[in-house]
Amino acid sequence: MAYAKSEKSAAQIVAAATRVLARQGYARTSLLDIAREAGMSKGALHYHFPSKETLVSKVLESALETIALRTLEAWGRAGGDPFEALREAVRELWAVRQARTDEVAVVADLMAQALYDEGLRPQLASYYRTAALQVNQYLIPHLEMMGLRPRVTAELIPRMLVGLLDGLAMQHYVEPGAISPEDLEKAVESIAGALFEVTPLVTDAPLHDDALAKLPEHEG
Repeated sequence: MAYAKSEKSAAQIVAAATRVLARQGYARTSLLDIAREAGMSKGALHYHFPSKETLVSKVLESALETIALRTLEAWGRAGGDPFEALREAVRELWAVRQARTDEVAVVADLMAQALYDEGLRPQLASYYRTAALQVNQYLIPHLEMMGLRPRVTAELIPRMLVGLLDGLAMQHYVEPGAISPEDLEKAVESIAGALFEVTPLVTDAPLHDDALAKLPEHEG
């Protein structure tokens, strides 16, 4: 019972810290700020998290898991259609950035902080590895079944996608409304089409018409 109560208190602190960090940023946030947001004393907070770095590490872990889960659910909504899966993933990835959820704000702020704090880098690196794993699990196999293969290393594709969306999200924050979600979706589809090519000597199954439509013209 005591363990369950302690676990609940820790989760309460992480949620409060996420809200404060999203509002104020890492540099302007103290443990006292977070304790007040959580409705507890600084001593009680220290019982669960002895330092700001320990707490921020847990907040970052929680934020990254939340973003990854939303993207994973988007991949699953599309069924077996890889292009619809890509559309769903792009819509979800952009939606969380455009809405500037607390989790996204925390990750963006800590990305900048990681320029100076090496301790944050391993967790943030795992975020990109998770994105790569999701694409390799949910997109690449379906495209290969349709007779398509990546023109570049498969692991590079999600890094390009996330990097593109992260960069555009920063532009959206400073100039809201400058980027149309519909145009963004079309642009990502065009880029994705250029990153795949027809697998040579595929005879077992015809190439999906939708796949052909997404590919750029190339010499046969």
